[in-house]
Amino acid sequence: AQVPVESGGGSVEAGGSLRLSCAATRMAYSTHSTYCMGWFRQYPGKQREGIASIFTGGGYTWYSDSVKGRFTISQDNTKTMTYLEMNRLKPEDSAMYFCAESRPTPHPDRCDRPDDSAFGPWGQGIKVTVFP
Repeated sequence: AQVPVESGGGSVEAGGSLRLSCAATRMAYSTHSTYCMGWFRQYPGKQREGIASIFTGGGYTWYSDSVKGRFTISQDNTKTMTYLEMNRLKPEDSAMYFCAESRPTPHPDRCDRPDDSAFGPWGQGIKVTVFP
């Protein structure tokens, strides 16, 4: 399967905004199935943590408490592009950011608190640095 390709990272001052993009062509499963797309971030030496996810069947998103109200996840109509709009960035948002897809599921609540062991494959990620 092809791996997702993240883009849009970079450096920004605290309070600023960035928009991450994820290009993912679903190869492993039927294009008619529904699933979750998740954004994760990873600090050096730490495990990837899920921060936002979206159900491809529509109408359902989830956010971690650390980003709720500041970040917005969305997809285009083709479901091949997933975005993460990041506003009011803080220095603690500095990390490597990854996107990945889950296995097929008809249940939107499976997108809650995404666990990186249930998502994949993984791309190289994109670095975000927020200066104080």
